[in-house]
Amino acid sequence: MQVSIPTENGVLAAKYAKQAAANQQYKGHPIISFPVHIQAVPAGTKTLAFVFYDHDAIPVGGFTWIHWIAANLPADTTLIPENASQTGAVTMVQGNNSTAGGYTGETDLKVTQHYVGPYPPDQDHDYTFKLYALDTELPLQPGYWLNDFYKLSAGHILATAKTVVVGKK
Repeated sequence: MQVSIPTENGVLAAKYAKQAAANQQYKGHPIISFPVHIQAVPAGTKTLAFVFYDHDAIPVGGFTWIHWIAANLPADTTLIPENASQTGAVTMVQGNNSTAGGYTGETDLKVTQHYVGPYPPDQDHDYTFKLYALDTELPLQPGYWLNDFYKLSAGHILATAKTVVVGKK
């Protein structure tokens, strides 16, 4: 299985990150999700899921920052188009990102249960997108937590693929 995200000179395009224009942000957050290309999903896959996270946030905030999670995408998905997080262009159940965890005080579901783009405060960060092929549909509801995904997906992961993109300070 393979997954890729288009970049500009090896960096996530500005409109998906901190450098997004004001009309591409909501409440100070970049919310236009990037396109994702998916290939070679294994036979027997029933659904796809993914996590987009930032381990480089650990020295800044003390934990890995979760920017976007979703599950129960159709197994035949080959493209998650730009802004799918907000438009619903692909069927998926979106979970909570790190803005929902009480750390920021944010309660707006348009922010907490959708894509929130990279916003590195200290230096360029590497952001990981990890895709999962699953042999089942998971009983998740909008706003699920990442730990719920990990518990429910145990024993159901057929394959994973990941890519790393740079987000500019």
